[in-house]
Amino acid sequence: MTGERTTTRAGAARLRDVAQAAGVSVKTVSNVVNGTARVADETRLRVQQAIDALGYHPNLMARRLRTGRSGVLTLAFPEMPNPYFAELAVEVIASARRHGYTVLMDDTAGDPGAELRMACGLGDPMIDGVILSPLGLDQNELASRDRQIPLVLLGEADYGLVCDHIHIDNVSAARDAVRHLIDQGYRRIGAIGWQDPAPRATAQQRLLGYTEALRDAGLPVEQALFPPVRSYFRPDGAAAMRKLLKLPELPDAVFCFNDLMALGAMRAIHEAGLRVPQDIALVGFDDVEEAEYSIPSLTTIAPDKTKIAEAAVGTLLYRINEGYGEPCRLIQPGYRLVVRESSRRS
Repeated sequence: MTGERTTTRAGAARLRDVAQAAGVSVKTVSNVVNGTARVADETRLRVQQAIDALGYHPNLMARRLRTGRSGVLTLAFPEMPNPYFAELAVEVIASARRHGYTVLMDDTAGDPGAELRMACGLGDPMIDGVILSPLGLDQNELASRDRQIPLVLLGEADYGLVCDHIHIDNVSAARDAVRHLIDQGYRRIGAIGWQDPAPRATAQQRLLGYTEALRDAGLPVEQALFPPVRSYFRPDGAAAMRKLLKLPELPDAVFCFNDLMALGAMRAIHEAGLRVPQDIALVGFDDVEEAEYSIPSLTTIAPDKTKIAEAAVGTLLYRINEGYGEPCRLIQPGYRLVVRESSRRS
């Protein structure tokens, strides 16, 4: 029998009930629930709406007995204090739960050894698959893992598709952020987020988008306008902004490579007796919740966190269940520019 039956209460919804409500086959519903085959986005949405409406929950014990799977995934980020990762984790957990999976979380602090252990599933046979956002691992280390557990990568670094990889187009997103400032009439645009001497992929890609936008508009690229930072938190943004405020000619706008640095920069501008955006406009990246509630509210690039999470979980479950041997894929969910008060000309 293809379907799974829930046993938590009398009259609980079954796969066949979901299939009837969605107008699809029981097999299609099973594929959506278990991630065992690719299903068109429109069909997947219709099935998910039926699942939510009927309150369907898979029988996890039956699944484990039938498949030998534990129903446990692991999610690991390098900087859990960063609200972007916390918000993305909420989306991953919600997506996994809809498929009847539990998510264990860990913070690697960007340590290569911790990341490699996580990429191997910690050697724990109870872990079915891993979603990992690494900072310190390289392509060779990933390719030579001693335990080839299903693994999906997040983040900007290029790993040569040794695993499935989910990330937005950071170069295009950064370019769009800076073009927005140019379109608003700003001409001396700084950037906060460059790292020296060992820039991470995030810094490289977002600086590339920044410089491309300036050159496309015929504006000069001045190294003094993108002072290096150590990390991507509020104090780093504030420190970099203070360096920009010491320049003989101040920038009239600044693109920050994440929202936390933008919020730190906003504080430094305020402490200098200047105003955002009247004196210096700001744009961030990530659209964390705090961006909407800062004063002024922060213009930012909003990656589609829901789509990133759904792509990561769906791809991982496909690999777990039947995707062995297929070429690894790069999936790039969308993003949008959210224009708020920090960059608007009055």
